[in-house]
Amino acid sequence: MKALSYLNAPLWVLGVFGAEKSYRKNPILGSPTLNRWGLHRKRVEIAEALAAFRRQRLAASLDPQQRSFFDANGYMVIENFLEPETYAALLRETSEKIFPAREMRQGQTVTRMTPLPPEVLDHNPGLAAAARDPRAKAMIRYAASQGGQPHCFLQTVIAEPSRKAKDPQTDVHSDTFHATAKAWLFLQDVGEEDGPFCFVPGSHRMTPERLAWEYEQSLSASSAKDGHHASGSFRIGLDALAGLGLPAPVRMAVKGNTLIVADTHAFHGRTPSERPTIRAEVHWHHRRNPFLPWTGLDPIALPGLREREMNLFLAISDLQERYLRQQHIWRDVGAVALRSQAHV
Repeated sequence: MKALSYLNAPLWVLGVFGAEKSYRKNPILGSPTLNRWGLHRKRVEIAEALAAFRRQRLAASLDPQQRSFFDANGYMVIENFLEPETYAALLRETSEKIFPAREMRQGQTVTRMTPLPPEVLDHNPGLAAAARDPRAKAMIRYAASQGGQPHCFLQTVIAEPSRKAKDPQTDVHSDTFHATAKAWLFLQDVGEEDGPFCFVPGSHRMTPERLAWEYEQSLSASSAKDGHHASGSFRIGLDALAGLGLPAPVRMAVKGNTLIVADTHAFHGRTPSERPTIRAEVHWHHRRNPFLPWTGLDPIALPGLREREMNLFLAISDLQERYLRQQHIWRDVGAVALRSQAHV
């Protein structure tokens, strides 16, 4: 490690008390000695306890049956989520118009992100009704165990199975060490052959077996060959799930207008698509500092920032790439149709 790298030591220390997860970029988090002494395990235990505490405060916002199903399984599935006329308006707007977008390629899959700032939502009532739906936000907040403003954008997943490079998101994995949420409102049917989302029911719970597994992974994660594993998004083989007392992943082939909300601290993935596919969805994700005891006080929810967070993130990333030579993964492809072919 270069001597100048140690100037980052204060940031490494602060990262221990936040959502930072990379064992490779943060040598404190990645220290085999500190993790042998229980650093990662203690972070997981504290984050789990605080997530349970925050969910108690958020529980009243959910339907009791939905909450009970989530508590047991770690996800929720709601069919026919939007009213027919609202869903029809959403499909019309996303089919007829073009929007500024970014794309990233991961092996044989391209993901397109279309931000939804107020100036887009205010001119597209179907999109606005979906993105701002209070029921969706309540479920996402509960799954993430966090109040505040979930990030929302249109997402297009373009699968090109003729390419040989592997999509790393098809490995069953956990996004991070603490409760965090993603949600998808599908804008068309997703069949079994279309690479549907898969999820391991009950894997959001920190059982003694899961905690022991987390501990074992922390001892060698910093030197893992898999870069995603080394960055704190732990991969797990299907044969290892049974050893943790967990079932095989459930493949979620769904009809259009179905909402899935999941705690992606649980094991999940994107199954490989058997044919070229282009699918689109309204997508949310919600992740905050797992060590906060409160559910409010989210700066992104403030007027002027709310619904602009994705554009702000992209602008900062562009500046870092231009002036600090820190290349980021989201490439600007201009204004494109939601279901157009990949541009990267």
